[in-house]
Amino acid sequence: MILEYRGNTPFIDPEAFIAPDTVITGDVEIGAFSSVWFKTVIRGDVAPVRIGAYSNIQDLSLLHQSPNKPLIVEDFVTIGHQVTLHSAIIRRNALVGMGSIILDGAEIGEGAFIGAGSLVAQGKKIPPGALAFGRPAKVIRKLSDKDIEEMQRIQQEYVQKGIEYKKNLTMK
Repeated sequence: MILEYRGNTPFIDPEAFIAPDTVITGDVEIGAFSSVWFKTVIRGDVAPVRIGAYSNIQDLSLLHQSPNKPLIVEDFVTIGHQVTLHSAIIRRNALVGMGSIILDGAEIGEGAFIGAGSLVAQGKKIPPGALAFGRPAKVIRKLSDKDIEEMQRIQQEYVQKGIEYKKNLTMK
């Protein structure tokens, strides 16, 4: 469901896949070949939400923000199942693992990996190429080539799934 709010209608690139039970409202932009999966809610009713190209927001995630603090998800990002993003910046090629919470002013560096179930506190900066994990999240180590390959595999798989779902999804 795509909803206008206070004169702001979400812009969704025609090449993006949006699951039919997703709710997207307000000042939201979603780039080409990105995908937003089942039962996700993206509310751009307080500040803007910007999702770049080739990114995926997986099932049951919640994206929102505080006043004057936009939420930015750059290109080639993977946001796992049941993730909450709130007025944060997720840099390109990053992955946020399932069940994680990323709070206001946090920044996930380019190519960083946030382990499942992590809490990235307000204002916390995770450096590029790092693996961070825990509640609160702490940098554990630099990502290995194997880690990076797996992150790329997941991201590319979701681009392909989005294309396939967009082409073949039928409601019954």
